[in-house]
Amino acid sequence: MSLADHRSALAPQGFLRVAINLGNPVLAQGDARSPRGPSLELATALAQRMGVQARFTCHDAAASVVAAADQDDWDLAFLAIDAARAGRIAFSAPYVEIEGTYLVREDSPAQQVAELDRDGLRIAVGRGAAYDLFLSRELCHASIERADTSAAAIALFDQQQLDAAAGVRQPLTAWAMTHPGHRVLPDRFTAIQQAVAAPASRPADALQALFAEVDAIRSGPLLGEAFARAGQAVTLLR
Repeated sequence: MSLADHRSALAPQGFLRVAINLGNPVLAQGDARSPRGPSLELATALAQRMGVQARFTCHDAAASVVAAADQDDWDLAFLAIDAARAGRIAFSAPYVEIEGTYLVREDSPAQQVAELDRDGLRIAVGRGAAYDLFLSRELCHASIERADTSAAAIALFDQQQLDAAAGVRQPLTAWAMTHPGHRVLPDRFTAIQQAVAAPASRPADALQALFAEVDAIRSGPLLGEAFARAGQAVTLLR
């Protein structure tokens, strides 16, 4: 059976409701009125193969996308794979890997991520982001200060003179380039694997067909070209 044979299960409204996380500028850029980027190109390709139109709803953070899943507000999303999300969300195989690392001030003694897990150090993160989930499990000594979004976490780090801001390497690097006196650590605390997500309540055969189509797209040129158009250097997973 083709993906189109499962359209009623995967897009029960007659169109594909797609949640876009603008809080991850590696995957999506622009604003709520005119979003663009690899997530939208991939969603559009999947909707076309399903035989429906894609309609996009933008969110400012991954936590908002996850919360919307509980309200049955989307049919397709783009999220990092994490065990904490697995009960309600089904994931495809990962299609891209991005790095979670730290932004620090230039005079910080930290040269590697391991040096920031120390008593008394405070690290800003975006609430519910993949790296918040990871660091909540892994940090033993440093404390986490949460902001509503990843961008707000950088602002919190700056305003409250915290010891580091955790996040995706590319936006942290972009911020550091426009704010002299800051740098991004060269290593990473985690590799964040991004996948196509769908509600776990969808029929198993429909999810299998959807994720098989994602696999087919992963093996082709679409994703590489989409990330190149967005100006994002990433590690694609075939």
